[in-house]
Amino acid sequence: MAHTVKGAYKEALRYLYGLQKYGIKFGLSKTTNLLRAFGDPHLGQDYIHIGGTNGKGSVAAFITSVLREAGYRVGFYSSPHLVSFRERFKINDVPIGEEDVVRLVDEVRSAVVESEPPTFFEFTTAMALVYFARQETDIAVMEVGMGGRLDATNVITPRVSIITNIGMEHQFFLGNTLLEIAAEKAGIIKPGVPVLTGATQKKVVDLLRKMSREKGAPFLRLGEEIKFRKTARGLYFRGRQWHLGPLPLGLYGRFQARNAALALGCIEEICRQGFDISAQHVAQGLVKTRWPGRMQILSRNPLVVLDGAHNPSAMKAMVSCLKVDFQYDRLIVALGVMEDKDLKAIVKQIAPPSHHIIYTRPRYYRAAKPELLYSQGVGLHNSAEVIDSLDVAIEKAREMAGREDLVLICGSLFTVGEALSLLDPDNYPPEEIQDDEV
Repeated sequence: MAHTVKGAYKEALRYLYGLQKYGIKFGLSKTTNLLRAFGDPHLGQDYIHIGGTNGKGSVAAFITSVLREAGYRVGFYSSPHLVSFRERFKINDVPIGEEDVVRLVDEVRSAVVESEPPTFFEFTTAMALVYFARQETDIAVMEVGMGGRLDATNVITPRVSIITNIGMEHQFFLGNTLLEIAAEKAGIIKPGVPVLTGATQKKVVDLLRKMSREKGAPFLRLGEEIKFRKTARGLYFRGRQWHLGPLPLGLYGRFQARNAALALGCIEEICRQGFDISAQHVAQGLVKTRWPGRMQILSRNPLVVLDGAHNPSAMKAMVSCLKVDFQYDRLIVALGVMEDKDLKAIVKQIAPPSHHIIYTRPRYYRAAKPELLYSQGVGLHNSAEVIDSLDVAIEKAREMAGREDLVLICGSLFTVGEALSLLDPDNYPPEEIQDDEV
């Protein structure tokens, strides 16, 4: 039986990954049509919707951890996955089972109109919403895939909408200016639904505030209605009702204080709407939060850190964290980035502080060629080389590292996920079928 399930699961993944040939297409109609075939299970359910450029997953991880501590049954839909497809659908931090994946793929596939095939993300979003409804989650945290206005997840009406921050990304799809991108991400704002944001740029904040006002959505901004500070003892939070702290955080990196503060702003809002969450639940949830692949310390001799920073602003925050929160002699980097990113700007952040940088790539079809990364670093890096295979690159980096050095593996969650399977296969066993097999 186990063998049958494994085989069926592998075939389900082959079908799902095969949908990637339809690329990225914005619009809600196909997701809506798929859900209609199941009786619109997403209607009447409770959600928290999280968009933005960086920090979506960390904010979601803090929120789900606090809600779990309060005794709620919490769904969590995120992307991309690090190692296993099943990570995308979690309930109380437990990934969906292989049998459930097989069953859902078969059912949703039967609802597909062949003349309007869904994209990979549209299909998996429908799967998630059906799954959470059937599993009777008390609330589900939904992470936006790309943009917001026409993202497949925007079929939901949440309790709270969060826009973490706005940066330049996915310009081909979202627009060529910061305000165009902000307008797309602000598309998740719903009439009357509170909006929280950590955006800092004045023009962006003004736009988000205006769009919220037009929809009658209460607008809360980090630094205004939501205040925080981070000390060696932990996070201090001051919201519209709560004054909490010091609160130790389970995620490493000073930038996580902003993410935790946004999460607490959201928790405070849903408490105002009737959820029962205490200060003790908050404290326990924050310190127990785990989110693999984000400033994750994998070993200490030598110190090996993994981080999925995949755009210039995230890379800048990561480098700042390294300088402040870690002590090391040399920084040795294995860098693998997706080809659709701003390669020059990413390399510009990480190459100068690196003592040696190895340009490499994960086994994923969208990964940039290491030679191209190297060319972007000419004149920026101190010492560098190209190693095409990630496993060889990691081995070389660890061999180079002394006891006081730091090995950093970064550039993409695809890079980090493959590295986790290579370095810690017991806890992160590689999936039997990977995206590049189709």
